[in-house]
This record gives sequence, structure tokens and C-alpha cells, in this order.
Amino acid sequence: MDDAESEIVKWDPVVAERITNLVGPIVRRYFRADVKTVHNIPPSGGALIVSNHSGGVLTPDVLIFAPAFYEAFGYDRPLHILAHYGVLMGPWGSLLSQAGAIEASPENASAALRSGAVVLVFPGGDYDAFRPSQSANIIDFEGRTGYVRTAIQSGVPIVPMVSIGGQETQWFLARGDSLARRLGLHRVRFKALPLTFGLPFGLTTVLPANIPLPSKIVMRVLEPIDVTEEFGADPDIDEVDAHVRSVMQSALDDLARKRRFPILG
Repeated sequence: MDDAESEIVKWDPVVAERITNLVGPIVRRYFRADVKTVHNIPPSGGALIVSNHSGGVLTPDVLIFAPAFYEAFGYDRPLHILAHYGVLMGPWGSLLSQAGAIEASPENASAALRSGAVVLVFPGGDYDAFRPSQSANIIDFEGRTGYVRTAIQSGVPIVPMVSIGGQETQWFLARGDSLARRLGLHRVRFKALPLTFGLPFGLTTVLPANIPLPSKIVMRVLEPIDVTEEFGADPDIDEVDAHVRSVMQSALDDLARKRRFPILG
């Protein structure tokens, strides 16, 4: 068993169900969460879900999506989330691995997809999660296209997903990506050193983390994209990425038009 395979076998459906049943209802009520069209995910086999990332340090994205996924497909089907290695090094690392988190790498993602699991990736990572509030509804992966190669090499569809409301859980004043580069944080794969304002700490950066405001969060799963079918046997990676982001931007624009008030939804 290689390192990638050893990562994905840590997933424990019993642990995933316990966490979902414990945390899911709380998160769903607090954020009045609504995950739409989850059945756009193919009913079987591997699939790569590609989403924008929101909410800063205490992003609720996974805790909102995972319960909806398991409610639709049950606990016989693994859901793996590609996570920054720093998250898995913390005190909760072992528990998160059992719940489905795996270190973000092409090897781990491909192994999970080839096993028939669904994999959730946030290509924009912390760069996306800390985007300024004025750019809250902009799809920007900072030019990262590795997810396209992973989907092609694994022979699975890309399933775009968008969310809105996460960047309203506090005020994101600046991403701090230039400062992060000057401090050399990019060497340890941290792309942002944000400046945010919220409660109870007021003006802060990554830590201490402000408590998220109860903004209504809506997610929408879009129709799957069969890359080979739509772009041919030797697709242009940048062309596929541009198409995925365009589809996501259109869907996010639609959610934004339907949103009447910040935080309230």
C-alpha cells in the first residue's frame, strides 16, 4: 500500500456519520444552510467536485456540504476533502482524516478518485477563502489548474459547485497575499495573511479567529462536466479551466441576483 492509498483508507463511515449527526444540524441552523441540486453529482463512481472557498479560518463550507452529500448518497460512498497539510497536523488531524480529509496533492486526489470516491477540492485554497468582501462573488483560483489534470488523469467528471454567504460571516478587508509572499509564507503553502474585522476580537488577521456571523449560506451543485466528451481526448488544460470558472461565475452571479440582503440572505 503506497502513501496515497494509506491516506484514503483512514476514512471511517462511522466517524463521518457521528460528526455529521453531531455538528451538521447545528451548522445548518446557524447558517440557515441550503445545498441545492446535490443530485447533480453522478450517482456512482468517482467525481471531482470543484468549489469556491469562503469564510476565512473558520470556513463552514465542508460542514455544510458533507451532511447534504451523505443524506443524498449514504455512508457507503466516501467523501474526501482535500485539505492543507497544516490542518491535518493539528490536534484534530486524526479525527479529520477519519472523517474524510486527505492532504491536498495530485497523488492523494487521484487515488481517492480511482477508488470510486467523491473528492471535494477548493482550488483557490486560502487565497480564495480570504478574498476581500468587495470581491466576495468573484471566482478566482489564482491560476491554479491542477484540478483539471487530476480529473483527466483519473477519468472522472468535474462537478462544479458554488456557494454564497460565507464572505459575509465577517468583513474581509485585505487578502494580504503580497505580505505573505514577502514574509516567505508561500514556501509553506500559505498564500494569504488577511486583515479582517468581526466579533469578538475586532480587527485581526488569521488568529485569533473571529466568530462567524450567522450569514445565510447557499450552495448549488452544477451539472457535471465530462472533460473528454466536451473537449476531446487531448484537452487544453487552460481552456477547460476557463470553461469551469465561467460556468461557476454564471451560477454565482445568479445566486447573487437572488440574494436580497447581506447576512440575511
